[in-house]
Amino acid sequence: MTTSGTGPEGAGFLADLYALSGKVAVVTGATGVLGGAMAGGLSRAGAKVGVLGRRVEKAEEVASGLTRDGAEAMALPADVLDRGQLEAARDAVLERWGRIDVLLNAAGGNVPGAIVGEDDSFFEMSRDALGRVLDLNFTGTVLPTQVFGEAMIRGDGEAEGTIVNVSSMAAQRPLTRVAGYSAAKAAVENLTRWLAAELARKHGPGLRVNAVAPGFFLGEQNRALLVGEDGSLTGRGRTIIEHTPAGRFGEPEDLIGAVVWLCSPGARFVNGVVIPVDGGFSAFGGV
Repeated sequence: MTTSGTGPEGAGFLADLYALSGKVAVVTGATGVLGGAMAGGLSRAGAKVGVLGRRVEKAEEVASGLTRDGAEAMALPADVLDRGQLEAARDAVLERWGRIDVLLNAAGGNVPGAIVGEDDSFFEMSRDALGRVLDLNFTGTVLPTQVFGEAMIRGDGEAEGTIVNVSSMAAQRPLTRVAGYSAAKAAVENLTRWLAAELARKHGPGLRVNAVAPGFFLGEQNRALLVGEDGSLTGRGRTIIEHTPAGRFGEPEDLIGAVVWLCSPGARFVNGVVIPVDGGFSAFGGV
C-alpha cells in the first residue's frame, strides 16, 4: 500500500487520517470570526456541527451557511456561562445526532475594564472586570467541557472524543495592556493539561484534550488597536508585525489545519499540548 500521499492509495490514506466524516462537533463561540472559521473547517472535514453562541440570529446564519454548502449543521443559542442553556443545547444535539465527538471551546474575549492602558494603573484595575474576563474565558471553557464532555463517556466509563480549547499568545508571553485576559488564557492552558491527564487516567486514552494558541488575528475586539480607519497599522500593530516572522496578521482560515488535525485520527496520540498558530511570533525574540 502506498502511503506517501503521491498516488491514489496514498491520497486515500491521508484522507482517512484527517477525516471527520460521521463525527459530531459542537463549537462554542462559533458566531465569532475565528470560531466561525474553525466551525466551517470542521464541517468541510466531514463533521456535523452544532453552532453555539449567544447571538441567536448569528448562530442561525452561520449554521445556514454550512448547510448551504451541503453539510449538516444546527444553531445552538446558548450562553457558555449558563449551565441550563448548555444542557439544553447538549440534549438538542443528542436528540438529533445521537452523539458528541468533538468540543471546540472557542468562546472568549476581553473586557475593557480588565485592560491596563498606558495611562492606567494596575492597582486600580476593576475587580468586577477581572472577574468577568476570567468567567468568560476560563469558566466559559470549564462549563461547556463539563456538559458536552460528559456526553463522550460511555456506559462502561470509557470515553472517546476530543476537546480543543482556544488559548492565546497572551498566555505564554507577557503582553502589555491585557492583564486579565492573559491570566484567563493562562488558566485555560493549565486546565487543558490537567484535563488531558485526568480524563485519560479515569476514562481511557480515547478522550483527548488539547489547545491551539492563536497569534494575532484581526477580530471585532482588537481591530481598532491594530489598524487605523484607513487600514494602516497602529503603533501596536507595527510592533506585532515586526515580531512576527511571517510578516502579517493571521487569517481565520490559518487555524483550520491545526484544529482539524487535533480532532482527527491523525492526532490520536497527541494529548495535553498547546499548538501555537502564530506565524512564528512565539519563536522570535525580536533580534
